[in-house]
Amino acid sequence: MGQPETLSWQLADEQQTEAAGACLADRLAPFARPLLLGLTGPLGAGKTTLARGLLKALGVSGRIKSPTYTLIEPYETAAGPVHHLDLYRLAEPGELEFLGLTDFLDEPGLVLVEWPEKAQSLMKRVDYLVALDYAGEQRKLSITGSGDAANRLLASLPTSF
Repeated sequence: MGQPETLSWQLADEQQTEAAGACLADRLAPFARPLLLGLTGPLGAGKTTLARGLLKALGVSGRIKSPTYTLIEPYETAAGPVHHLDLYRLAEPGELEFLGLTDFLDEPGLVLVEWPEKAQSLMKRVDYLVALDYAGEQRKLSITGSGDAANRLLASLPTSF
């Protein structure tokens, strides 16, 4: 594995954050292998908004809600299954086994995890870490990955948004 590569975007508003999620969906699908996307950042930085844009681009219709209380929301898409997790309320990492996380981390599909840092064992499996943060009235999004596949993905993304 090579050195981690990072790409950063400035996002003006919620619409651009959703569009960034759609752009990622375009590059990640179809899911031929298990793929884990960690979404980090402070409360309100846009993690769920980014996930919503990604899920809409994959064809999910209807209301896409944050899994803050349910902890996990599963979706079936033409690109493969997607599981959206929010670990903010996770009391201890052992709860992940109860959620069945290990089951769908071994199958082709996409796993979106908000607050992956709440489970350090999960952080070791993250393929791409997407960090969102406040930048004045805007948001800054940084995508980090390592290895040849990550380098190809990052090179295929626009350099600005």
